[in-house]
Amino acid sequence: MKTILTSRRSFMVGATALLAAPAILTRTRAYAATPKLKVGHVSPRTGPLAGFAEADDYILSAISKRFAEGIENNGKRWQVEIISKDSQSNPNRAAEVASELILKEEVDIIVAASTPDTVNPVSDQAEVNQVPCVTTDCPWQPYFFGRGGKPDKGFESTYHFFWGLEDVIAAFLAMWDGAGTGKSVAGLFPNDADGNAWGDPALGLPKPLAAAGYTLTDPGRYQPMSDDFTNQINAFKKAGCEIVTGNMIPPDFGTFWSQAAQQGFKPKIVTIGKALLFPSVIKGLGTRGIGLSSEVWWSPSHPFKSSLTGISSADLAGGYTKETGRPWTQPIGFKHALFEVVANVVSRTQDLEDHPAIVKAIAETDMKTIVGPVNWSKGPVKNVSKTPLVAGQWQKEGDGVALKIVTNKPAPEIPVTGQLQLLG
Repeated sequence: MKTILTSRRSFMVGATALLAAPAILTRTRAYAATPKLKVGHVSPRTGPLAGFAEADDYILSAISKRFAEGIENNGKRWQVEIISKDSQSNPNRAAEVASELILKEEVDIIVAASTPDTVNPVSDQAEVNQVPCVTTDCPWQPYFFGRGGKPDKGFESTYHFFWGLEDVIAAFLAMWDGAGTGKSVAGLFPNDADGNAWGDPALGLPKPLAAAGYTLTDPGRYQPMSDDFTNQINAFKKAGCEIVTGNMIPPDFGTFWSQAAQQGFKPKIVTIGKALLFPSVIKGLGTRGIGLSSEVWWSPSHPFKSSLTGISSADLAGGYTKETGRPWTQPIGFKHALFEVVANVVSRTQDLEDHPAIVKAIAETDMKTIVGPVNWSKGPVKNVSKTPLVAGQWQKEGDGVALKIVTNKPAPEIPVTGQLQLLG
Protein backbone atom coordinates (compact mmCIF):
# COMPACT_ATOMS: atom_id res chain seq x y z
CA MET A 1 0.00 0.00 0.00
CA LYS A 2 2.86 2.38 0.82
CA THR A 3 4.41 2.10 -2.64
CA ILE A 4 1.09 2.52 -4.44
CA LEU A 5 -0.02 5.56 -2.49
CA THR A 6 3.33 7.22 -3.02
CA SER A 7 3.25 6.67 -6.78
CA ARG A 8 -0.30 7.98 -7.03
CA ARG A 9 0.41 11.19 -5.16
CA SER A 10 3.71 11.92 -6.82
CA PHE A 11 1.76 13.40 -9.73
CA MET A 12 0.80 16.34 -7.56
CA VAL A 13 3.40 16.85 -4.85
CA GLY A 14 7.05 16.18 -4.25
CA ALA A 15 8.10 12.71 -3.21
CA THR A 16 9.89 13.98 -0.10
CA ALA A 17 6.70 15.41 1.39
CA LEU A 18 4.99 12.08 0.97
CA LEU A 19 7.41 9.73 2.62
CA ALA A 20 5.53 9.63 5.89
CA ALA A 21 2.00 10.05 4.56
CA PRO A 22 1.28 6.48 3.39
CA ALA A 23 2.34 5.02 6.72
CA ILE A 24 0.12 7.45 8.63
CA LEU A 25 -2.89 6.72 6.40
CA THR A 26 -2.37 2.99 6.63
CA ARG A 27 -2.13 3.05 10.44
CA THR A 28 -5.24 5.23 10.74
CA ARG A 29 -7.34 2.85 8.67
CA ALA A 30 -5.87 -0.38 9.98
CA TYR A 31 -6.54 0.53 13.62
CA ALA A 32 -9.95 2.13 13.09
CA ALA A 33 -12.85 0.28 14.70
CA THR A 34 -14.60 0.21 11.31
CA PRO A 35 -12.07 0.75 8.49
CA LYS A 36 -13.33 2.38 5.29
CA LEU A 37 -12.85 1.35 1.67
CA LYS A 38 -13.48 3.96 -1.03
CA VAL A 39 -15.01 2.96 -4.38
CA GLY A 40 -14.94 5.44 -7.26
CA HIS A 41 -17.71 5.26 -9.86
CA VAL A 42 -17.77 6.96 -13.29
CA SER A 43 -20.63 7.02 -15.80
CA PRO A 44 -22.17 9.44 -18.34
CA ARG A 45 -24.89 11.20 -16.31
CA THR A 46 -25.18 13.97 -18.91
CA GLY A 47 -24.55 14.34 -22.65
CA PRO A 48 -25.63 12.11 -25.57
CA LEU A 49 -24.89 8.89 -23.65
CA ALA A 50 -26.96 9.87 -20.60
CA GLY A 51 -29.48 7.10 -21.32
CA PHE A 52 -26.87 4.62 -20.11
CA ALA A 53 -26.84 6.30 -16.70
CA GLU A 54 -30.58 6.85 -16.37
CA ALA A 55 -30.82 4.33 -13.52
CA ASP A 56 -27.68 5.46 -11.67
CA ASP A 57 -29.51 7.23 -8.85
CA TYR A 58 -31.74 4.22 -8.24
CA ILE A 59 -28.88 1.71 -8.26
CA LEU A 60 -26.46 3.83 -6.23
CA SER A 61 -29.09 4.57 -3.60
CA ALA A 62 -29.98 0.90 -3.20
CA ILE A 63 -26.35 -0.23 -3.16
CA SER A 64 -25.35 2.45 -0.65
CA LYS A 65 -28.10 1.27 1.70
CA ARG A 66 -26.88 -2.30 1.32
CA PHE A 67 -23.25 -1.27 1.87
CA ALA A 68 -24.23 0.76 4.96
CA GLU A 69 -24.15 -2.53 6.85
CA GLY A 70 -20.49 -2.89 5.93
CA ILE A 71 -18.82 -5.87 4.27
CA GLU A 72 -17.15 -8.62 6.28
CA ASN A 73 -13.50 -9.31 5.51
CA ASN A 74 -11.21 -11.50 7.62
CA GLY A 75 -13.30 -11.05 10.74
CA LYS A 76 -13.57 -7.27 10.41
CA ARG A 77 -16.48 -5.26 9.01
CA TRP A 78 -15.45 -2.64 6.46
CA GLN A 79 -17.39 0.49 5.62
CA VAL A 80 -17.71 1.03 1.85
CA GLU A 81 -18.10 4.57 0.52
CA ILE A 82 -19.09 5.15 -3.12
CA ILE A 83 -17.97 8.39 -4.77
CA SER A 84 -19.68 8.91 -8.15
CA LYS A 85 -18.57 11.23 -10.96
CA ASP A 86 -20.17 12.25 -14.27
CA SER A 87 -18.08 11.67 -17.43
CA GLN A 88 -20.44 14.00 -19.35
CA SER A 89 -20.27 11.51 -22.26
CA ASN A 90 -16.79 12.89 -22.98
CA PRO A 91 -13.63 10.72 -22.96
CA ASN A 92 -11.43 13.61 -21.79
CA ARG A 93 -13.80 14.37 -18.92
CA ALA A 94 -13.92 10.68 -18.04
CA ALA A 95 -10.13 10.62 -17.73
CA GLU A 96 -10.19 13.82 -15.69
CA VAL A 97 -12.72 12.62 -13.12
CA ALA A 98 -11.02 9.22 -12.90
CA SER A 99 -7.77 11.02 -12.10
CA GLU A 100 -9.56 13.06 -9.42
CA LEU A 101 -10.97 9.92 -7.85
CA ILE A 102 -7.58 8.23 -7.83
CA LEU A 103 -5.30 11.11 -6.86
CA LYS A 104 -7.54 13.32 -4.71
CA GLU A 105 -10.15 10.98 -3.27
CA GLU A 106 -7.62 8.11 -3.11
CA VAL A 107 -10.19 5.45 -3.97
CA ASP A 108 -9.19 1.83 -3.43
CA ILE A 109 -11.26 0.46 -6.32
CA ILE A 110 -12.69 2.28 -9.31
CA VAL A 111 -15.63 1.08 -11.43
CA ALA A 112 -17.06 2.49 -14.64
CA ALA A 113 -19.68 1.70 -17.27
CA SER A 114 -21.24 2.76 -20.54
CA THR A 115 -19.39 2.61 -23.88
CA PRO A 116 -15.66 3.01 -24.63
CA ASP A 117 -16.00 6.79 -24.22
CA THR A 118 -16.18 6.29 -20.46
CA VAL A 119 -14.82 2.81 -19.85
CA ASN A 120 -11.52 3.15 -21.72
CA PRO A 121 -10.19 6.44 -20.30
CA VAL A 122 -11.16 5.40 -16.76
CA SER A 123 -9.43 2.05 -17.20
CA ASP A 124 -6.33 3.74 -18.61
CA GLN A 125 -6.10 6.05 -15.59
CA ALA A 126 -6.49 3.09 -13.26
CA GLU A 127 -3.87 1.06 -15.10
CA VAL A 128 -1.21 3.76 -15.06
CA ASN A 129 -1.85 4.42 -11.35
CA GLN A 130 -2.06 0.71 -10.42
CA VAL A 131 -5.55 1.05 -8.95
CA PRO A 132 -7.92 -1.96 -9.10
CA CYS A 133 -10.61 -1.34 -11.71
CA VAL A 134 -13.74 -3.18 -12.90
CA THR A 135 -15.80 -2.00 -15.89
CA THR A 136 -18.79 -3.07 -18.00
CA ASP A 137 -21.32 -1.89 -20.64
CA CYS A 138 -18.86 -1.92 -23.55
CA PRO A 139 -18.15 -4.75 -26.03
CA TRP A 140 -14.87 -6.31 -25.02
CA GLN A 141 -13.03 -5.67 -28.32
CA PRO A 142 -13.19 -1.84 -28.19
CA TYR A 143 -12.33 -2.07 -24.48
CA PHE A 144 -9.36 -4.42 -24.95
CA PHE A 145 -7.92 -3.64 -28.38
CA GLY A 146 -8.97 0.00 -28.18
CA ARG A 147 -6.62 0.32 -25.20
CA GLY A 148 -3.75 -1.43 -26.97
CA GLY A 149 -4.30 -4.74 -25.20
CA LYS A 150 -2.33 -7.78 -26.32
CA PRO A 151 -4.06 -11.16 -25.80
CA ASP A 152 -0.92 -12.85 -24.45
CA LYS A 153 -0.27 -10.07 -21.94
CA GLY A 154 -3.44 -8.17 -21.08
CA PHE A 155 -3.45 -5.55 -18.33
CA GLU A 156 -2.29 -5.51 -14.73
CA SER A 157 -5.03 -3.71 -12.76
CA THR A 158 -8.06 -3.40 -15.03
CA TYR A 159 -10.80 -5.99 -15.61
CA HIS A 160 -13.96 -5.98 -17.72
CA PHE A 161 -17.13 -8.06 -18.08
CA PHE A 162 -19.53 -7.81 -21.03
CA TRP A 163 -20.26 -9.50 -24.34
CA GLY A 164 -18.18 -9.19 -27.53
CA LEU A 165 -18.72 -8.34 -31.18
CA GLU A 166 -18.79 -12.05 -32.00
CA ASP A 167 -21.83 -12.34 -29.72
CA VAL A 168 -23.72 -9.38 -31.18
CA ILE A 169 -23.03 -10.67 -34.70
CA ALA A 170 -24.33 -14.12 -33.74
CA ALA A 171 -27.44 -12.59 -32.17
CA PHE A 172 -28.15 -10.37 -35.18
CA LEU A 173 -27.64 -13.19 -37.67
CA ALA A 174 -29.89 -15.49 -35.64
CA MET A 175 -32.59 -12.82 -35.80
CA TRP A 176 -32.21 -12.08 -39.52
CA ASP A 177 -31.81 -15.64 -40.82
CA GLY A 178 -35.11 -16.95 -42.09
CA ALA A 179 -36.81 -13.55 -41.77
CA GLY A 180 -37.67 -13.51 -45.46
CA THR A 181 -35.53 -10.54 -46.46
CA GLY A 182 -32.72 -10.13 -48.94
CA LYS A 183 -29.17 -10.38 -47.65
CA SER A 184 -28.02 -6.88 -48.58
CA VAL A 185 -27.06 -5.05 -45.36
CA ALA A 186 -26.50 -1.32 -44.84
CA GLY A 187 -23.76 -0.46 -42.32
CA LEU A 188 -23.75 2.71 -40.19
CA PHE A 189 -20.52 3.09 -38.22
CA PRO A 190 -19.42 6.37 -36.58
CA ASN A 191 -15.85 7.53 -36.33
CA ASP A 192 -15.47 6.63 -32.65
CA ALA A 193 -14.17 3.68 -30.65
CA ASP A 194 -17.38 1.67 -30.98
CA GLY A 195 -17.96 2.44 -34.65
CA ASN A 196 -14.38 1.69 -35.64
CA ALA A 197 -14.54 -1.64 -33.80
CA TRP A 198 -17.90 -2.67 -35.24
CA GLY A 199 -16.84 -1.72 -38.77
CA ASP A 200 -13.32 -3.14 -38.54
CA PRO A 201 -12.72 -5.40 -41.58
CA ALA A 202 -10.92 -8.08 -39.55
CA LEU A 203 -12.47 -7.92 -36.07
CA GLY A 204 -15.88 -6.35 -36.70
CA LEU A 205 -19.03 -7.18 -38.66
CA PRO A 206 -17.78 -7.32 -42.30
CA LYS A 207 -16.02 -10.70 -42.28
CA PRO A 208 -18.67 -12.78 -40.41
CA LEU A 209 -21.49 -11.17 -42.40
CA ALA A 210 -19.75 -12.17 -45.62
CA ALA A 211 -19.19 -15.69 -44.30
CA ALA A 212 -22.93 -15.95 -43.59
CA GLY A 213 -23.78 -14.90 -47.15
CA TYR A 214 -24.66 -11.26 -46.46
CA THR A 215 -23.38 -8.33 -48.54
CA LEU A 216 -22.43 -5.28 -46.47
CA THR A 217 -22.58 -1.76 -47.92
CA ASP A 218 -20.31 0.40 -45.75
CA PRO A 219 -20.03 4.04 -47.00
CA GLY A 220 -17.28 4.75 -44.47
CA ARG A 221 -17.15 6.38 -41.04
CA TYR A 222 -19.37 9.36 -40.34
CA GLN A 223 -18.68 11.95 -37.65
CA PRO A 224 -20.78 11.62 -34.47
CA MET A 225 -23.58 14.22 -34.16
CA SER A 226 -23.82 14.39 -37.95
CA ASP A 227 -26.78 16.29 -39.40
CA ASP A 228 -26.80 14.78 -42.90
CA PHE A 229 -26.96 11.08 -43.86
CA THR A 230 -27.93 11.69 -47.50
CA ASN A 231 -24.78 10.06 -48.92
CA GLN A 232 -25.29 6.95 -46.81
CA ILE A 233 -28.97 6.69 -47.68
CA ASN A 234 -28.26 7.04 -51.40
CA ALA A 235 -25.63 4.28 -51.19
CA PHE A 236 -28.06 1.99 -49.35
CA LYS A 237 -30.87 2.60 -51.84
CA LYS A 238 -28.52 1.96 -54.78
CA ALA A 239 -27.41 -1.35 -53.23
CA GLY A 240 -31.00 -2.42 -52.53
CA CYS A 241 -30.35 -2.85 -48.81
CA GLU A 242 -33.24 -4.42 -46.90
CA ILE A 243 -31.44 -4.64 -43.55
CA VAL A 244 -29.78 -1.76 -41.70
CA THR A 245 -27.28 -2.36 -38.90
CA GLY A 246 -24.50 -0.55 -37.07
CA ASN A 247 -23.73 1.22 -33.83
CA MET A 248 -24.99 4.77 -33.23
CA ILE A 249 -25.75 7.22 -30.46
CA PRO A 250 -29.47 8.11 -30.17
CA PRO A 251 -29.28 11.61 -31.75
CA ASP A 252 -27.50 10.24 -34.82
CA PHE A 253 -30.02 7.46 -35.30
CA GLY A 254 -32.91 9.92 -34.92
CA THR A 255 -31.43 12.09 -37.67
CA PHE A 256 -30.77 9.11 -39.97
CA TRP A 257 -34.21 7.56 -39.46
CA SER A 258 -36.01 10.84 -40.12
CA GLN A 259 -34.02 11.46 -43.30
CA ALA A 260 -34.55 7.85 -44.43
CA ALA A 261 -38.31 8.46 -44.34
CA GLN A 262 -37.98 11.78 -46.16
CA GLN A 263 -35.84 10.19 -48.88
CA GLY A 264 -37.95 7.08 -49.38
CA PHE A 265 -35.54 4.49 -47.95
CA LYS A 266 -37.68 1.69 -46.46
CA PRO A 267 -35.66 -1.24 -45.09
CA LYS A 268 -37.47 -4.31 -43.73
CA ILE A 269 -35.23 -4.77 -40.67
CA VAL A 270 -33.37 -2.08 -38.72
CA THR A 271 -31.05 -3.48 -36.04
CA ILE A 272 -28.88 -0.84 -34.43
CA GLY A 273 -26.63 -1.23 -31.40
CA LYS A 274 -26.51 1.37 -28.61
CA ALA A 275 -29.13 3.86 -29.93
CA LEU A 276 -32.13 1.53 -29.72
CA LEU A 277 -31.54 0.19 -26.22
CA PHE A 278 -33.68 2.72 -24.41
CA PRO A 279 -37.48 3.08 -24.09
CA SER A 280 -37.11 6.87 -24.02
CA VAL A 281 -35.51 6.83 -27.49
CA ILE A 282 -38.20 4.57 -28.92
CA LYS A 283 -40.93 6.74 -27.38
CA GLY A 284 -39.35 9.82 -28.94
CA LEU A 285 -39.52 8.20 -32.38
CA GLY A 286 -43.29 7.70 -32.10
CA THR A 287 -44.80 5.14 -34.45
CA ARG A 288 -41.47 5.05 -36.34
CA GLY A 289 -39.95 3.37 -33.30
CA ILE A 290 -42.17 0.30 -33.47
CA GLY A 291 -40.41 -2.65 -35.11
CA LEU A 292 -36.84 -1.45 -34.59
CA SER A 293 -34.49 -4.03 -33.11
CA SER A 294 -31.25 -4.26 -31.14
CA GLU A 295 -29.10 -6.48 -28.97
CA VAL A 296 -30.50 -7.38 -25.53
CA TRP A 297 -27.90 -7.58 -22.76
CA TRP A 298 -30.34 -7.85 -19.86
CA SER A 299 -34.09 -7.86 -19.27
CA PRO A 300 -36.67 -8.82 -16.62
CA SER A 301 -36.88 -12.20 -18.38
CA HIS A 302 -33.23 -13.05 -17.76
CA PRO A 303 -33.13 -16.05 -15.38
CA PHE A 304 -30.50 -14.60 -13.03
CA LYS A 305 -30.57 -13.16 -9.53
CA SER A 306 -28.35 -10.85 -7.50
CA SER A 307 -25.61 -12.41 -5.39
CA LEU A 308 -25.78 -9.30 -3.21
CA THR A 309 -29.50 -9.00 -2.45
CA GLY A 310 -31.01 -12.21 -3.83
CA ILE A 311 -33.54 -10.35 -5.99
CA SER A 312 -34.44 -11.61 -9.46
CA SER A 313 -34.01 -9.73 -12.72
CA ALA A 314 -37.77 -9.21 -12.83
CA ASP A 315 -37.78 -7.80 -9.30
CA LEU A 316 -34.90 -5.42 -10.00
CA ALA A 317 -36.60 -4.09 -13.13
CA GLY A 318 -39.98 -3.89 -11.41
CA GLY A 319 -38.52 -2.10 -8.40
CA TYR A 320 -37.00 0.54 -10.66
CA THR A 321 -40.30 1.14 -12.44
CA LYS A 322 -42.25 1.28 -9.18
CA GLU A 323 -39.90 3.82 -7.61
CA THR A 324 -39.29 6.04 -10.65
CA GLY A 325 -42.40 5.60 -12.77
CA ARG A 326 -40.15 4.91 -15.76
CA PRO A 327 -39.76 1.69 -17.80
CA TRP A 328 -36.77 -0.53 -17.09
CA THR A 329 -33.59 -0.12 -19.14
CA GLN A 330 -30.91 -2.64 -19.98
CA PRO A 331 -28.00 -0.99 -18.11
CA ILE A 332 -29.83 -1.44 -14.77
CA GLY A 333 -28.67 -5.04 -14.48
CA PHE A 334 -25.05 -4.29 -15.31
CA LYS A 335 -24.84 -1.27 -12.98
CA HIS A 336 -26.09 -3.52 -10.19
CA ALA A 337 -23.68 -6.30 -11.19
CA LEU A 338 -20.69 -3.94 -10.93
CA PHE A 339 -21.32 -3.62 -7.21
CA GLU A 340 -22.02 -7.33 -6.84
CA VAL A 341 -18.46 -7.86 -8.05
CA VAL A 342 -17.13 -5.16 -5.71
CA ALA A 343 -18.83 -6.75 -2.69
CA ASN A 344 -17.60 -10.20 -3.65
CA VAL A 345 -14.02 -8.98 -4.14
CA VAL A 346 -13.99 -7.00 -0.88
CA SER A 347 -15.16 -10.05 1.05
CA ARG A 348 -12.44 -12.29 -0.44
CA THR A 349 -9.38 -10.05 -0.59
CA GLN A 350 -6.60 -11.29 1.68
CA ASP A 351 -5.41 -7.77 2.58
CA LEU A 352 -7.61 -4.79 1.72
CA GLU A 353 -4.71 -2.45 2.56
CA ASP A 354 -2.82 -3.86 -0.44
CA HIS A 355 -3.93 -2.97 -3.96
CA PRO A 356 -2.18 -5.95 -5.62
CA ALA A 357 -4.14 -8.20 -3.24
CA ILE A 358 -7.39 -6.58 -4.41
CA VAL A 359 -6.37 -7.08 -8.05
CA LYS A 360 -5.58 -10.73 -7.30
CA ALA A 361 -9.05 -11.20 -5.82
CA ILE A 362 -10.63 -9.61 -8.91
CA ALA A 363 -8.68 -11.94 -11.20
CA GLU A 364 -9.82 -14.96 -9.16
CA THR A 365 -13.52 -13.99 -9.28
CA ASP A 366 -15.89 -16.87 -10.04
CA MET A 367 -19.46 -15.84 -9.25
CA LYS A 368 -23.04 -15.66 -10.48
CA THR A 369 -24.56 -12.20 -10.86
CA ILE A 370 -27.85 -10.72 -12.00
CA VAL A 371 -26.40 -10.54 -15.56
CA GLY A 372 -24.94 -14.04 -15.54
CA PRO A 373 -21.62 -15.64 -14.53
CA VAL A 374 -18.47 -13.53 -14.09
CA ASN A 375 -15.21 -15.48 -14.22
CA TRP A 376 -12.01 -13.90 -15.52
CA SER A 377 -10.14 -17.20 -15.76
CA LYS A 378 -12.13 -18.21 -18.85
CA GLY A 379 -11.19 -15.42 -21.26
CA PRO A 380 -11.64 -14.94 -24.24
CA VAL A 381 -8.54 -12.88 -23.42
CA LYS A 382 -6.90 -11.92 -20.13
CA ASN A 383 -8.90 -9.33 -18.13
CA VAL A 384 -12.19 -10.08 -19.93
CA SER A 385 -15.19 -12.16 -18.83
CA LYS A 386 -18.12 -12.59 -21.22
CA THR A 387 -21.83 -12.31 -20.43
CA PRO A 388 -24.71 -13.78 -22.49
CA LEU A 389 -26.45 -11.86 -25.28
CA VAL A 390 -29.69 -12.23 -27.23
CA ALA A 391 -31.60 -9.96 -29.63
CA GLY A 392 -34.96 -8.25 -29.40
CA GLN A 393 -37.47 -6.01 -31.15
CA TRP A 394 -39.61 -3.12 -29.96
CA GLN A 395 -43.23 -4.17 -30.50
CA LYS A 396 -46.58 -2.57 -29.72
CA GLU A 397 -48.03 -3.72 -26.41
CA GLY A 398 -51.26 -2.19 -25.17
CA ASP A 399 -50.95 1.58 -25.38
CA GLY A 400 -47.15 1.49 -25.50
CA VAL A 401 -44.21 -0.53 -26.76
CA ALA A 402 -42.18 -3.31 -25.17
CA LEU A 403 -38.84 -4.91 -25.98
CA LYS A 404 -39.48 -8.54 -26.91
CA ILE A 405 -36.69 -11.10 -27.09
CA VAL A 406 -37.13 -12.59 -30.56
CA THR A 407 -34.13 -14.92 -30.68
CA ASN A 408 -32.19 -16.72 -27.97
CA LYS A 409 -30.09 -18.94 -30.19
CA PRO A 410 -26.77 -17.60 -28.77
CA ALA A 411 -28.03 -18.01 -25.14
CA PRO A 412 -30.85 -20.59 -24.89
CA GLU A 413 -31.13 -20.15 -21.13
CA ILE A 414 -32.80 -16.75 -21.75
CA PRO A 415 -36.44 -17.22 -22.84
CA VAL A 416 -37.91 -15.86 -26.08
CA THR A 417 -40.85 -13.48 -25.49
CA GLY A 418 -41.91 -12.62 -29.06
CA GLN A 419 -41.44 -13.21 -32.80
CA LEU A 420 -39.68 -10.90 -35.26
CA GLN A 421 -41.99 -8.71 -37.33
CA LEU A 422 -40.78 -7.05 -40.55
CA LEU A 423 -41.10 -3.28 -40.94
CA GLY A 424 -43.73 -1.75 -43.19
